[in-house]
Amino acid sequence: MGLDYSYEIFMPPRNVARALTRLAELTPEDRGTPPLPVTLPGGEQVIVPFTSKFKSEPVDCSAGGSLELDTSIVVGVDDAVRKSFLRDSDRVDEQGRVSVGYIYLTVRFSPAWHPNFASLQFTAATSSMSRMFAQSASVRKVFTDLTTTTGGVCCLLDTETDIFDICWLNGETLSGETVPGTRFSGFQDLVAAWYEPVE
Repeated sequence: MGLDYSYEIFMPPRNVARALTRLAELTPEDRGTPPLPVTLPGGEQVIVPFTSKFKSEPVDCSAGGSLELDTSIVVGVDDAVRKSFLRDSDRVDEQGRVSVGYIYLTVRFSPAWHPNFASLQFTAATSSMSRMFAQSASVRKVFTDLTTTTGGVCCLLDTETDIFDICWLNGETLSGETVPGTRFSGFQDLVAAWYEPVE
């Protein structure tokens, strides 16, 4: 079994369309994937440059549940990206970024333990990518920035232990805080602290 580290972003369900649109802007320009129509709960439709379960057929999530996407995004090259992920064949763009994918995204529109918030979980496809998730400040910034710009309330890093790293909470970037930890004894305490950003 390899490592399956993930970043998970929580936000009001109405912000999922904005998050998917912003995520599409982080996609490599030359990916060559046909546009994928996705219908969200409530009937809103977004077009994303990804596949769903490696297919490009329209996805209907109007009844809720979950959405699975196979994504690829660009991240800035730092020492951790160079060490864990970058290969000689990888092309670095003019902004010093490299394409990372596949990153498997699962969107849960109304998870049981926090039904008022949607969850976007980005899971690394390989062990080397998982190590990069944990070590790269550049990768971490991509996900905290995505949380910030799309009205998220919390971003966590899951390294497959019983302790989760809190990366971003209620408008603040955090470092060294965990759940369970000194501030939050468990997930219920963390969820109770979330508040929706004023828009």
